[in-house]
Amino acid sequence: MKTTVILNPASGRGRGKKILPTLERLLHASNLDFNLLLSERPWHAAELAETAARQDADVVVSAGGDGTLNEIINGLMRARLDGFKKPALGVLSIGTGNDFAASLGLPIKLENAIQAIVHNTRRLVDIGLLKGCNFPDGRYFGNCVGIGFDAAGGVLAEKITWTRGLLAYLIAALQNIFLYYKAPTLKIQLDNETIHMPSLLVSIMNGKRIGGGFWTAPNASPDDGLFDLCIAAEVSRPRMLTLLPHFLKGTQVNQPEIQMKQSHTVTITATHGVMPIQTDGEILDDACHEVTVEILPKQLEVIGA
Repeated sequence: MKTTVILNPASGRGRGKKILPTLERLLHASNLDFNLLLSERPWHAAELAETAARQDADVVVSAGGDGTLNEIINGLMRARLDGFKKPALGVLSIGTGNDFAASLGLPIKLENAIQAIVHNTRRLVDIGLLKGCNFPDGRYFGNCVGIGFDAAGGVLAEKITWTRGLLAYLIAALQNIFLYYKAPTLKIQLDNETIHMPSLLVSIMNGKRIGGGFWTAPNASPDDGLFDLCIAAEVSRPRMLTLLPHFLKGTQVNQPEIQMKQSHTVTITATHGVMPIQTDGEILDDACHEVTVEILPKQLEVIGA
C-alpha cells in the first residue's frame, strides 16, 4: 500500500515539528510503504496531496490539524476532477482542534492512528464545496463552514499561542462575546425554506464538532448527503454566556434561539452588515457578502472511520 504522509510542521502551535522524530520512528515500526513529506508554506500541503494522487498513491495521510486536512482534501479533490480517484485519506491528528477526526470517530493518539491506517478499514464520506467570497472557483471542506461568531472567534484563537485545543477556543469564545457586538442580518436559503434574520452564527456542518469541543451539530452524519445547520439568532451578551455551556454539551439544540436544519445546498447573503467566514478552522474572509455551499455525497474514502 503506497502511502504518502504529509506533515505540517507548524500545526498544533508547532507540535508538528516537535513530533517529527517520533512520527518517523512509529511509521518505520509500522512497516508501511511510506513517503514522508513536509509542507513548507500555505497551500503547499494541497499541492503535495494532488501530486501524490497523480503519482498513483494508494493513501494520502494528513499529519496536522483541521487546516492541514482541509488543504489535503482540496488537493485530492482537484486530482479527482482529472480522474485520479485512487487515494484514500488517512488522518494523524496533531493539530489544535482535530474536529473532523473527532466527528468521524478516528483515533487521536498517534500510535493508534497509525495502526488504523495499517488495518486499512475504509468509509466513504461526503465533502462540501464552498463558492463565493474569496473563492469564486470553489473550495472543498470536510468538517464545516462557520459564519459569524465562530469565524470571528477563530481569528482570536489564532492569537492564543500558549495553549491549544478546546482551551484556546474557549478563551477566544469568551473574548469574542465582548468583541463581536453586532450580528449581521442574513438571508439563509435552504433547499425548501428561506430564513431572513439577524444571526449570531450559522454553522454549516458535515461533521459534528468545531473548536476542539463545541458540539455544534451532535446529530450530524458525514455520509448522509446532507448538511446539518445550527442557526443562532442575535442575543444579548449575558445570553451568549449562558448558551456557551450548551454548545460544549450539544444541548443548544433545545434552546429557543437555536434552529437546527438540514439541506443539500445553502446560500447565505448578508443583507445588512458583513459576515466573517471560516471553513475547517481556516479564516476565508472577514467581510463576506454572499456564499453558496453544496454537499458532494460519498466523495472520499477515509481510513479508520
